[in-house]
Amino acid sequence: MKKYNVTGIGNALVDIEFKVTDQFFADNGVEKGLMTLVDEERQNHLMQVIHHAEAKKQAGGSAANSVVAVSQFGGKSFYCFRVANDELGYFYLQDLIDSGVDIALTSAQLQTGVTGKCLVMVTEDSERTMNTFLGITQNFSSQDVHDAAIQDSSYLFIEGYLVTSPNGKEAMLHAKKVAEAAGTKVALTFSDPAMVKYFKANFDDVIGHSVDLLFANEEEAMLYTGKSTLAEAREEMKKAAKHFVITMGKNGAMIYDRDTFIDIEPYPTQAIDSNGAGDMFAGAFLYGITNGHSYAESGKLASMASSRIVSQFGPRLKWHEAKEILTKLTP
Repeated sequence: MKKYNVTGIGNALVDIEFKVTDQFFADNGVEKGLMTLVDEERQNHLMQVIHHAEAKKQAGGSAANSVVAVSQFGGKSFYCFRVANDELGYFYLQDLIDSGVDIALTSAQLQTGVTGKCLVMVTEDSERTMNTFLGITQNFSSQDVHDAAIQDSSYLFIEGYLVTSPNGKEAMLHAKKVAEAAGTKVALTFSDPAMVKYFKANFDDVIGHSVDLLFANEEEAMLYTGKSTLAEAREEMKKAAKHFVITMGKNGAMIYDRDTFIDIEPYPTQAIDSNGAGDMFAGAFLYGITNGHSYAESGKLASMASSRIVSQFGPRLKWHEAKEILTKLTP
């Protein structure tokens, strides 16, 4: 029996979330609905011109949100990351510890630099727009990968955002190699359509012959496969992954379990903020399949959890909400 359900690797970003209007984007030249990498000066400028103090701060990053979800449902998770020895770096360490996620870093080991930040701007239509300054996390490399945790995990979960840098890609390849040698299954999330559009060749290198589990939304699946319909894309995806999940927003999700396609029904909700919905789906699904639940049951759990996420601000559930959702799955 392995110690961890999931070990994740990815960017460590402190999420700072604000409510904004579409006019704000027009006035400040922000492209709505995308994740855009910016420098620290640009990010600080946007935070200043938003003009209000209401902001929610949390340890984030795509894979971090997912491993926190695993922990909230009662699983055991580990996270590999890099933050700096500044105020936000210390905050990040403590927030993960408080969330029940195991880490290898201590405050004494943090390097000089600036911890990455993600400015999450949410509009009235619940669309999220992210401007990200990577800071020290852009130097994440194989040195930050904790081999022993991967070897002692049921799944390695790789964040797709890492493909943007040579050292990030090298860390992905190293972690995958360690996992495969240890009999640890490998899961990958594309993370964002822009990652697939501009870094497809890097994803091809990381995926290699195949991964055990791949997470994508509709747009990412069609971009990666080059197909114009979801029906064609899902057939092509079989070449990249033994199992995969395609999330479809308000239309639910589709799971391929290596034998058949399973349709996962959406749960009606009043959408407020889409931030973290995909991360929650991945985390809940990984919790399910590593804790004795079928693919269909895990998809149901993930659908319930992500529907709850979009009905609130922020990418996390409260602890009691996770337990309530789990109870609905296994009454």
